[in-house]
Amino acid sequence: MAPIDIGLIVTGLMLIMVLIGTRVAFAAAIAGVTGLVWIFWAKKGYDPQAFFWALTIGVKTAGQVPHSKVSSQALSLIPTFILIGYLAYYAGLTKALFTAAKRWVGRLPGGLGVSTIFATAGFAAVSGASVATSAVFARIAIPEMLAIGYDRRFAAGVVAAAGTLASLIPPSAILVIYAIIVEQDVGSLLLAGFIPGAFSAVIYAALVIGMAVGWKKLGPPVTGFSWRERFEALPGALPIVFVVMIIILFIYNPFGGDAWGTPTEGGALGAFVVFLIALYRGMRWPELKSALLETAKLSVMIFTIIWGVLIYVRFLGFADLPGAFADWISGLHQSPMITLLLILLAYAVLGMFMDAIGMLLLTLPIVFPAIIALNGGEGVSVADSAFGMTSTQAAIWFGIIVVKMAELCLITPPIGLNCFVVAGVRPDISVQDVFRGTAPFFLADAATIAGLVAFPQIVLFLPGLLLG
Repeated sequence: MAPIDIGLIVTGLMLIMVLIGTRVAFAAAIAGVTGLVWIFWAKKGYDPQAFFWALTIGVKTAGQVPHSKVSSQALSLIPTFILIGYLAYYAGLTKALFTAAKRWVGRLPGGLGVSTIFATAGFAAVSGASVATSAVFARIAIPEMLAIGYDRRFAAGVVAAAGTLASLIPPSAILVIYAIIVEQDVGSLLLAGFIPGAFSAVIYAALVIGMAVGWKKLGPPVTGFSWRERFEALPGALPIVFVVMIIILFIYNPFGGDAWGTPTEGGALGAFVVFLIALYRGMRWPELKSALLETAKLSVMIFTIIWGVLIYVRFLGFADLPGAFADWISGLHQSPMITLLLILLAYAVLGMFMDAIGMLLLTLPIVFPAIIALNGGEGVSVADSAFGMTSTQAAIWFGIIVVKMAELCLITPPIGLNCFVVAGVRPDISVQDVFRGTAPFFLADAATIAGLVAFPQIVLFLPGLLLG
């Protein structure tokens, strides 16, 4: 049996394991080890005496993956970004953001919903975890919305959907993972997420306003704040701006020349600054302990998924499945844009059954080479490319789009993680109601993705300043 046939069979078995409830990390690791052993044994003609040799080589090959890949310096960004978010919560920055947003935009129809979206976007700029963002604002925003008569489904849906912005707005753990898997510059991808993240937040806010105008009782406005009260709320949110500027300056030197530091150093410095702010605002050992434990739990979960999937990726390399899929995609006799849209549609369906990180880690080793081939291959000029951009630009552009698609996984039934988190924080709201509340936001996400596909400069403008 040819290696590519083994690759297809093992990939099919892995998907079955995922669909019947096996954790992505374990399903991918089991599939990867099994596939490696199978390929090595096939090279010996399935000689029974060679089975233990194939088993030994396969296990050793798989065993080299966790250390060689996870020791990458770029991955150290993940725990620092997550820690920034939890420390910001205990520093009271989330409450300050929400208060400022409420006083400035609360007078709009659906004002507290709009405030939640903008406050969440601000918090996402110092937090790399969507789940943590949803949990924080479920505690802060939902009680205030319910207190003035908001529909509970609507309130829960706003928080769950707004939490997904943390996947796109840097510092984003999932963008770091994408950069490592496809071997692209982390700094460029993080910069690329800012404008699309803000674009997505504006579309969310427009949807909330439109729904509140159409259904008056859905989300009444909040009035009565004077201009003095609005300006008094701004200083509490300024530390967020300060931390974001630190991270940006370390990724991109606005005065020209080399960057002032690496993204990893920027993330570490950002975490240290938020730590000092949290101490100044009264954080004590119990809160610090909780922040460290939550950071460790989420980081271990992400790293475990990465370990398992990278073993599977090593197997894919031996099976040459990515190359075969890329050749097949580039050989299709249809518009490259139609092919791209079909791939995105497949992500939307797959996201109903898998978590965002697992889905991207499992599919990118196969799909990403196909996208580059579809654009014209490595080193293609803008004039000769299918999407009107170089291969590096295509990698950044596709990365932002596919991460936005991955955000759908967080609010898509049956396993939308953000919805379960919101329902867990608010036992009085069922997970079914949370899913119903997020349904209108699928339209907003579709509009965002259409905008990013139609106007690539939304994604490429900031990285263009870095790349020149």
